[in-house]
Order: sequence, then C-alpha cells, then structure tokens
Amino acid sequence: MSIGVLALLSLLPIISVAVFLVLLRWPASRAMPIAYIVAAALALGVWQIPVANILAASVNGLIVAGTLIYIIFGAILLLNTLQQSGAIRTIRQGFSDITPDRRIQVIIIAWLFGSFIEGSAGFGTPAAVAVPLMVGLGFPAMAAVVAGMIIQSTPVSFGAMGTPILVGVNTGLSADPEMAAYALSRGYAEWDLFLQFIATKVAFIHALAGTFIPLLVTAIMTRFFGASRSFADGFKVWKFALFAAFSMTIPYFLVAAFLGPEFPSMFGGLIGLAIVVTAARKGFLMPKDSELWDFDARENWEEEWTGALQTDANDSAPATMSLIRAWSPYLFVAGLLVLTRLPYLNLEAVLRASNPLVTWSWPQIFGSTISASFQPLWSPGTIFIIVSLITIFVHGISGNQYKTAFSASLKTLLPASMALIFTVPMVQVFINTSGGAAGYEQMPIALAEGVANLAGSAWPFFSTFIGGLGAFVAGSNTVSNMMFSLFQFGVGERILADPTWIVALQAVGGASGNIICVHNVVAASAVAGLVGKEGAVIRKTLLPFFYYALMTGSIGYGIVNLGNGVFNLGFLIALGIVAVMVYHIVKFNRESSG
Repeated sequence: MSIGVLALLSLLPIISVAVFLVLLRWPASRAMPIAYIVAAALALGVWQIPVANILAASVNGLIVAGTLIYIIFGAILLLNTLQQSGAIRTIRQGFSDITPDRRIQVIIIAWLFGSFIEGSAGFGTPAAVAVPLMVGLGFPAMAAVVAGMIIQSTPVSFGAMGTPILVGVNTGLSADPEMAAYALSRGYAEWDLFLQFIATKVAFIHALAGTFIPLLVTAIMTRFFGASRSFADGFKVWKFALFAAFSMTIPYFLVAAFLGPEFPSMFGGLIGLAIVVTAARKGFLMPKDSELWDFDARENWEEEWTGALQTDANDSAPATMSLIRAWSPYLFVAGLLVLTRLPYLNLEAVLRASNPLVTWSWPQIFGSTISASFQPLWSPGTIFIIVSLITIFVHGISGNQYKTAFSASLKTLLPASMALIFTVPMVQVFINTSGGAAGYEQMPIALAEGVANLAGSAWPFFSTFIGGLGAFVAGSNTVSNMMFSLFQFGVGERILADPTWIVALQAVGGASGNIICVHNVVAASAVAGLVGKEGAVIRKTLLPFFYYALMTGSIGYGIVNLGNGVFNLGFLIALGIVAVMVYHIVKFNRESSG
C-alpha cells in the first residue's frame, strides 16, 4: 500500500474526532466511542494487529484513564474543601484587592501560576489546579477551561521538570545508536549537554511565540465570554499582557540556556509571578477604574458556559481568614509537587519504586508487548487528597463539612468520567499499531511520512503541526516527542536543514498540540464539570493552536533557511503574524480612545 493511502487511512480516527466532536458538537461520551471503533477497525483490518494487542492497548487506555480520573477527583475535592472552609472567599477577595479586572486575574492565574504548576508537575496538572481555582473566583467554567488550555503551550516543553525533553526527545533520538556519534560531531561528548543544546533552541522558539499568549488568552476570553463579545476588550490590556509575557519568557529562556531543561517553566512562572503581582499591586500598566472588565451578570450567561462545578461568586460575606492561610493549601500542593520531583532529593526512586506496594503494574497485557502501571504515591491526585486532609486542620473545618466536599466531588466526577473511558483507549490503539502482520509503520508515523513526502523543503512549516498532531492524539508532548523526534531528525537531514532545529520544532509543536489535545480537554472539562461540552472548548482553542503552530513553524523555517537571507518566507510570515497582532492592538485601542 502506498504511503499516501496509508497516511489517509491513519487520518480517519482524527477526522472522526473532528467531525463528531468539533463540527457536529457531539459530547465526547458519544463521539469518542466512534473514534475508538474506527481506530480499532483500522488496526485490525489494515495494519493487521493481533486482537490481543488491540485489547491490551484498550486495557492500558482504561488504566491511564483511571489515573486521570484519580487526579481530577483530587483537584475537585481540594476546591470543594476550600469552598467549605471559606478560603475561596478570602482568595477571591485577595484578587479583588489586586484588581477586580478578570483579564488581569486570568493572566496571573492561568499564564503565570499555571506555568509554574506545569513546570512542577506537567501532565495536565495546571488545568487541575488553575481551572477549579478560576471557577471558584467566579469565572464561567468554560472560560476557565479555555484559558487553562491556551496556556498549555509555552511552558509545556519543560513541564514536569523537563520530562518532554529529558524523556520524550531523549528516548526518541537515543533509539538510534548513531545519534551519540552525531552529538560528538557537533562537539557534545556528553549526551546531556546535547539535549541541553536542543532544549535551548526549544526555549528560544517558545519565548518568541509565547510573547502573545497572555494577550490571546484575554482576547479569547472577552470575545466568547464578555457581554459585548469583543476581541477589543481583551486587546485593551496589551501593555500589561506583554509585560506579563516577558516577565515569564525572559527568565524562562535564560534558565534553559544556563541551567538546562528541568527548571525553565517552573522558574519562569515563579519569577514572573513575583514580578507581575508586585507590579500589579503598585498599579503598573493596570487598567483605570473606569476601564475595569468583568463577565456579564450570571443570569445572562449562556447555558453552555457553566458546568456541575459551581461556586457562589456573588457571596458577599466578609473573608474570615488571612490570605496566607487561605492560600496555604495551594502552597502545600506546589511545595509537594516541587519536593517530590526535585532530582537532587531523589524521592522519585522511593515514590516510583518497583515494589508492588508502590507500583501497581500489569506487564505484557494478554501476552503482548504492552504493559500498564500506576504509581499512586507519584500521582498529583494523591497530593491533592493529602492536602485536602491537611486543610481540615489548617482551616478548622468539621467532619461533616469534609464529607459534604467529598460527596460533591464524587457527584461532579462520575458523569464526567465516561468520556475518558473511551478517549484514552482510542489513543492507545492509535499509537500501538506497529508490528502488525501487514508490516506498516504505526499510524502516527505513517501519517507523518505522507505529509513529509508532500512538503519537501517546506517541511519546517509542517513539523510543528505534526508534533501538535502527536500531542492532540496521544495527550502528551512527551509521547509525541518519543514518536516523532527521530523521524523529524531524519526529515531534517533529508531536506539538508540542521536536524537539531527540526527536532526543536517537533518539541515546540508537541507543546502547542496540548492546547487542543482531546484527552486534556476532556480532563479539564471534567474538572470543571463541563460534561458533553468538550467540542465547544476545542472550537474556542483552535485559533490559539493555529497561531502557535504556524508562528513557530515560520520561525523555524526562517532559521534553517537563513542562508537565503533574513527576508525569507518563514520570517516574512512570522513578521506578518506580528503585524496582524500590532494592527489589532492599535485598531482596538484607537476605537476605545475615540
């Protein structure tokens, strides 16, 4: 079978997701079973994968879904515990003391706090922390989810202490034994230094594209969730948005260049938080009192915006505890995430030990090469639950209040779990299609090869979209990098471009794919109780994804074709995107001043 036909067949599961989930607006609980059937039928009938392998991949998917549901439950439980203790009221008042402007709040919580949590834990944890916090502050649930998804771009390549680079790119490239010799030919005798060399390129591209992410977050929020449904309201805080972007991306890049891939997102988010919150308290670049922006009155919200997770944002009762005490559970979460993942403490060796009490595993499921495992002590879900229990004593809530929080969390979780039960198995079947009797490459590689044959020397424009496609399907930048890093390196050599830049574009593209990644959207929606509204979230995040993938691909094309001059097609397209953003900033601000 030709590469082109295989690529088209590989695209069918993704097309089914796009048609049923995004276009026809079916809930994920109905759309994803169809996508699963399509993937399984292709695996069985075309790729000729043994039935046992398909079942093993499906079971592995169910186990992974269970681990996600566990994290989601912990996140919801923590929010409901804080709701019962009155801490959310204090946190809401604390943000109002900085500013009641929702545009500033979303930048601080989603972009900066979310980047810090991404750097600490990754794997969707920012949505599990930031989304319910925003809902607790009175954001529409869908607005919180959309914001939480958009920021899962710039910080993602260095999430979970650099896992997408240290595990994803590392595993993908080191599968070829000749890569060590290539690294040596570039002057890197130590493999870790070669990875840092690639990571610096990844950070450079991200830092450029990330410049407009806070502005896009505010613009998307005001366009879809504002009373006037206008991008203009979001663009009016452009000065503060760009300031917040640079406050994160500059330290982020410097950390990547000098310290390596473990800490850019964590330090970038933390340094950015310190800078931006201090500046906001002093009124630096803040909107005037007459220009403050808030969501429309709750009674005017569309039904689609709200979910099962609800808080009383109109609660006007006075705060009953100090701000530090109210924030302490989230500080505990952040602290435990950092402590358990710091390589110097080596707690990972204990929390992920092969001991059956620590790691619950099912090796070689049904005699296949597929294995599944769950490490509850390593899961952020356990940290959320532990902190919720600590909160009982720190905030002095009663057993009945905690029971209420626990029951409400289960009530929110159970309906939302159905979508994940089909989403993750579909992903696992899709990516575990190598080694079949037909002898074809696994579906993602077959699809990428088809695109590469068509793209030729224009590949850098497509490389980020392929990385994004991998994350869209697999739900992970790390997995996307594992699948495609060596393939991207080979295409770079084939088109006579520096292959390390192409691998960097893969890592960046994989990060951008998290913006629309199906099972991250399903998980984030589940946290907010938005059952059946996953397609609406993806429709609202498509524009930021296309911006990020096109912008970074254009920058990459420009860099690898610098020999043709600075004004090559890649840089011209990137400058065009910047020009469009600048035009709208000027236009919307002229309209508001006029």
